[in-house]
Amino acid sequence: MASYHAEIIWVRDAAPQDFLNNRYGRRHLLRFDGGVELPGSSSPHVVPLPWSDAAAIDPEEAFVAALSSCHMLWFLSIAARRGFCVDNYRDAAEGVMARNAAGRMAMTVVTLRPAVRFGGQQPTPEELRALHHEAHEECFIANSVTTEVRCEAVAT
Repeated sequence: MASYHAEIIWVRDAAPQDFLNNRYGRRHLLRFDGGVELPGSSSPHVVPLPWSDAAAIDPEEAFVAALSSCHMLWFLSIAARRGFCVDNYRDAAEGVMARNAAGRMAMTVVTLRPAVRFGGQQPTPEELRALHHEAHEECFIANSVTTEVRCEAVAT
């Protein structure tokens, strides 16, 4: 068993803000166990500017990035075991926020669009689909959520 940690830090600005009327900054700090710190905020799609920070990472973006990163890491591992040398991997992942079957706002679909360039031996289209399928099946994050996770690989 493994345990993972993130520290989320938010402090109300010293400047006058009407906290009780929901008029306060949502910018915060995401601190990870390896020492990386990133600016976080609510999404401007959820909380309007200036109370959100469009330049910071919002939870919805982090969710999409976690799914994409997990899929990529498994894909690289599986490709290496199968004898395929990956030279470049890029994913233009997208998450859609909408009402779910229960009528609640949720990330209802995450679509991964990995474009992979190989050096040396090239996988057939069937082998490439199988690599992505296995990566999806092994991805810890995809196995942890109820959101439908799609993978639409991009040929390069």
